[in-house]
Amino acid sequence: MIPTLALLLLAAEPDPAPAPSPPPIELNLSLTEAGRAIEAGRLDQAKAMLAGAVAAGAKGEPVDRLLADLALARGENEQAISLYQGLLASHPDERLLLERAGMAAIKLGRLAEATALLDRATRQADAGWRAWNARGVAADRQGRWDEADAAYARAAALDSSRAEVANNQGWSLMLRGLWGEALAAFDRAYLVNPNLPRLANNRELARAAAAADLPQRRPGELDDAFAARLNDAGVAAMAVGQAKRAEAAFAQAIELKAHWYSKAADNLAALGPAR
Repeated sequence: MIPTLALLLLAAEPDPAPAPSPPPIELNLSLTEAGRAIEAGRLDQAKAMLAGAVAAGAKGEPVDRLLADLALARGENEQAISLYQGLLASHPDERLLLERAGMAAIKLGRLAEATALLDRATRQADAGWRAWNARGVAADRQGRWDEADAAYARAAALDSSRAEVANNQGWSLMLRGLWGEALAAFDRAYLVNPNLPRLANNRELARAAAAADLPQRRPGELDDAFAARLNDAGVAAMAVGQAKRAEAAFAQAIELKAHWYSKAADNLAALGPAR
């Protein structure tokens, strides 16, 4: 016979909590379709689908991941990086989260944070060309050319079919005033994907800069000084009617994002239809 005290204790134990029921199949399908819509660039559709899924009870990490990806795709980078950082608290070494958080940080101009995130991403065994490509961009924004070269080389080695890498290499070389090398990089990108957005314009700028013999960056020259010389070259070209040379010079001065930005932008706008 079970003692009376034991019977009382057994009776006092609460019933075990029911196991949480898995999300309905319809919700899982809705989240999957929302992810596909984000990848395809159908961002308004993805937003509506996610809103519907949340209203129907979807929540947790699967939703947060999609919300972060949607925010990144929409350029809502503060929201994106906040969501990615929250997910990284539970998954500190997940390459995809680190990679995308790093991309958002670059777009926000938080370059030290971006570099740290992308360094962690590229240390992962499954790091792909996107992580290394983004690491190259972060290095470019800081004028760390050796790091940029190494990152782009690694990205190209991982996937030589990505025109984005050669295009970014071209911009990196343009920022250094290496016009001929930049044009060669843009030409490589063109052979891979001639329809890459902005590539045609990039090639034209590099071709004009190389043909017009724009100033090259001096060893150790800071952004401000190089941007000023490019702006001066553009003004001189504009004065004698060399519109293409002026456009190339002003565009590069703007890209450096120094305090000459507004002046060069005004000069470029002044070219108007002559371009």
